[in-house]
Amino acid sequence: MPSKPDEAVSHDAGPATGARRRLGNRPVFFVLGVIAAVVFTIGWGFALLSYSGSMPGQVHFQTATWDVVSDSEARITFQTNSRDGALCLISAVDEQHVQVGQSEVPVESGVRDVEATIDTVRRASAVQVVSCREQASTGESTE
Repeated sequence: MPSKPDEAVSHDAGPATGARRRLGNRPVFFVLGVIAAVVFTIGWGFALLSYSGSMPGQVHFQTATWDVVSDSEARITFQTNSRDGALCLISAVDEQHVQVGQSEVPVESGVRDVEATIDTVRRASAVQVVSCREQASTGESTE
């Protein structure tokens, strides 16, 4: 038995691994992992913002109501929010989801409630805003 408790414990941990010998006690792998996590988080956030329409230059739109007026006409009310004017594509479909009418509606800038009428080739069963794209202001007047 050793006379002192310190003599029983070996302080020699054995040979260091290759990475430990080259890098010492620097936290290189930890720092690289944190940098990679930050880059992936920023990329994921950018993708989510792009998909949800929260990026600058995108037009937000939401359908409020739609109504089939007759066999050859349908009406939709929707709201848009855009920095510049927008051009919205409206589509009407029948029971088999076949497109029976389509119209492009220009919208002024800002938050706007828009009502549009779509001519159809036969009775529609649904009307929707397919897309809205922002129109860049040219600064020219057409007088």
